[in-house]
Amino acid sequence: MDPDVARKIRSPWLWLVPVGAVVVLMSLLAATYVGSVADPQKHLEKFPVLLVNEDEGGRLPAPGGGEGPEQNFGAQIVSGLEKGSDTQKFDLEVVDSDTAFRRLDNAEAYGAIVIPRNFTSTSIEFAGSAVGFTQVDRPVIQVWTNPGAGALASSIVTAYADTALTEANTTFGKQLAAGVIDQAKQAGLTVTGASLLGLAAPIDIRIDPADPLPGNAGNGLTAFYFALLLVLAGFTGSVIVQTLVDGMLGFGPMEVGPLYRLMAPLKISRWGTLVIKWWIMFVIALVLASVYLLVCRVVGMDLSNAFALWMFGVLVITAVGVTCMSVAAALGSFGLLVNMVVFVVLGLPSSGGTVPLEATPSVFHWLAWFEPMHQVYLGTRAILYFDVNFSAGLGRALVMTGVGLVIGLVLGAVVTQLYDRKGWLRAPGGLAPRHLAESSKSAI
Repeated sequence: MDPDVARKIRSPWLWLVPVGAVVVLMSLLAATYVGSVADPQKHLEKFPVLLVNEDEGGRLPAPGGGEGPEQNFGAQIVSGLEKGSDTQKFDLEVVDSDTAFRRLDNAEAYGAIVIPRNFTSTSIEFAGSAVGFTQVDRPVIQVWTNPGAGALASSIVTAYADTALTEANTTFGKQLAAGVIDQAKQAGLTVTGASLLGLAAPIDIRIDPADPLPGNAGNGLTAFYFALLLVLAGFTGSVIVQTLVDGMLGFGPMEVGPLYRLMAPLKISRWGTLVIKWWIMFVIALVLASVYLLVCRVVGMDLSNAFALWMFGVLVITAVGVTCMSVAAALGSFGLLVNMVVFVVLGLPSSGGTVPLEATPSVFHWLAWFEPMHQVYLGTRAILYFDVNFSAGLGRALVMTGVGLVIGLVLGAVVTQLYDRKGWLRAPGGLAPRHLAESSKSAI
């Protein structure tokens, strides 16, 4: 064995650097991915659910006939829900019906519990049927979920409503039963056990989606996977473009099987090289966004706003690719690790696409404020499920993606031109001063 090779193999850095880099990166990946989904109920915080009380109330029958005092059972149910719910886990807000549906349409709430106008009057009639012979419908409470905001979010709303309203149903049933027994005694009537059994859970709790998704929307997951495709296209595409372009310009080897080729480097500046890569990335974005839509169409995915999704896809792929290449131009090989952490490792668990952010550890709430994946998911979701609604996250997605693109352009332009002016060439010994280096002044 060549002595230099043997010496290099025995060097601890040859082993420590790659092993350490992979272990640290993958450990961070495991911590973020598993930590974000392990226990949503434990991390639930300020999960937004709306309460709507449209109940107009009613009067109880007086013992001797006529009308008794005014009651509003809907208000009692709402008060009970507010007092009985964990305010740290659930953010309950009482609003009117129009506001509730607007908030659901804007993806600002995950569900709504609606008490209808005739809740009290229907409850009184139902209680009265316990001593009569008439068939009366049970009072209804409607729970609306928001499947477009996420499949797991709808499940959390359903579980909360089932638990909270079942308890409210039992309490309300006891209240009605006590009133019926008291009224029956004063009237000299007897209430049978079968009648009281019907009052044990008098409320008919109905849980339905406010705006059902089509069957080919993956139960609300297609937006997440499409957003993931867009980010990966920009990130992975930037790596491929850099490798191929650098090889063709002579700044890196080209290997195909046993073939190894290292061309003589062309006289082109760092800035000029980066601009070429940017334009190639833009062309890739145009083509790949079209290919993605074609694939989605072939597999039968819902594409009700295809053109808007295509335009958004072009913007995202371009922004992510440009930024990734600018970071790599500034940091070199280390930039690949930085890009992977920002766009993939921290991006997926903070996207809110599989688990709502309100059901993840608080660190992911902070990451979601600036992480690209979350912004892309909001935009994709608004296009696919909320009819290109800017208030449902598309407006924020466009602004944040635009800001990211500008940051990438400015970073790449400033850093590469600085390196060029310093005469820092992409060659061995490139940091040595070269005041007259042609490559630092060359143009495309």
